[in-house]
Amino acid sequence: MLLLGPSGAGKSTLLAALAGVLGADGEEGDAAGELTIDGISPAAARGRAGLVLQDPDAQTVLARVGDEVAFGCENLGVPVDEIRRRVPEALRMVGLDLPLHASTAALSGGQRQRLALAAVLAMRPGLLLLDEPTASLDPEGVIEVRDAVARIAAETGATVVVVEHRVATWLDVVDRVVVLEAGAGVVADGAPDAVLTARGAELAAAGVWVPGRPPAHPVRDWAAGETLLSARDLSVGRGAAIAAGGVRTTVSVGSALAVTGPNGSGKTTLALTLGGLLPPVAGAVEAAPALAAGLGPGPVRWRSRELLTRIGTVFQEPAHTFVAPTVRAELEVGPRALGLRGAELAARIDPLLERLRLGALADAQPHTLSGGEQRRLSVGAVLAGRPRVLVLDEPTFGQDAVTWAELVALLAELLRAGTAIVTTTHDAELVAALADARLELGRAAVTA
Repeated sequence: MLLLGPSGAGKSTLLAALAGVLGADGEEGDAAGELTIDGISPAAARGRAGLVLQDPDAQTVLARVGDEVAFGCENLGVPVDEIRRRVPEALRMVGLDLPLHASTAALSGGQRQRLALAAVLAMRPGLLLLDEPTASLDPEGVIEVRDAVARIAAETGATVVVVEHRVATWLDVVDRVVVLEAGAGVVADGAPDAVLTARGAELAAAGVWVPGRPPAHPVRDWAAGETLLSARDLSVGRGAAIAAGGVRTTVSVGSALAVTGPNGSGKTTLALTLGGLLPPVAGAVEAAPALAAGLGPGPVRWRSRELLTRIGTVFQEPAHTFVAPTVRAELEVGPRALGLRGAELAARIDPLLERLRLGALADAQPHTLSGGEQRRLSVGAVLAGRPRVLVLDEPTFGQDAVTWAELVALLAELLRAGTAIVTTTHDAELVAALADARLELGRAAVTA
């Protein structure tokens, strides 16, 4: 079953209820009515449901890949010899060719997502719940994960419920589509063709990514100006380990550079290095005088307050960056550090709340937002500092078609105003809509 609906419709909350973890461990959430798995409460149906979360870090427990995949099986009392058979099989099925002793902390975001799926698949659940399992994967990884899920379902007879904003990937492997709407519950339920054909226009207007009905792209009427940031013979990594090398690129006023490549190719590490948050392993990242504005040419040497108005970075995992108790307070962190108060602060924050569809959530705790809402908040928190260069790591993750179009339109406005944008992404639609150049790691920059 493919579970669809606009951002904030309750898809992830429903999966948590089916998994028996709604309201668990101090998390918000409650339910009315009756929900059973095999005739009993989901919380009591131990091992019958396996849940892969939006954020794989939230369910990574152990330090080594093999131990992580074995962990759920051990808790279910699976015999040791059977665990030894299941662990490599689960890793193979999700296309994760890594030694069992490999460090989970060293994996890319996409690799961690595959690891989370492997850990669940190894438990052989009767109900497999997937919350945007391919959102951070490269195109090859998307197909591998989808096919792995289809094989597991066919071999074990498991019921699969998958939440995805992008519909086309899953149409060939699902029997049923259910559409949720915030405050209205189920608004469509039936065979994929019947639901998407009969109600395609309505669902697209509500934010569902309906095949053949893509969101509108902005008019490309911005023009590149002077260079603000450049990379020369740049090698990036953490410590001495090189994630990507030989990078040469420039970032210019009013232009968007898309950094693409497979999972594990170093996109995130490159983004953090361009953003002045990691030192280069070799080569250099240099800020032009127009960006440095009196500081030295190396952004990695700038203080956080100096970075605020020069280079703003949106991280891949938005929830890891939240430091304030409410959505409004999170947006205010940067401007307050710049000395804004009172009416001046409100004038900067209020438009962002409305533009990012967060106005009704201004007093909410950031960690209670949906994945798509958290992503928009993380983008807004950086935009509030009005940096001249914007570094975005997977900015469209978790967005429905409507919020995707609104976010892309906002980024287009920033380009017209002269902001330079660097984005790492697997989203081909985003590249087509915004990118003036593309840097595929391991290849030269090419015109988009």
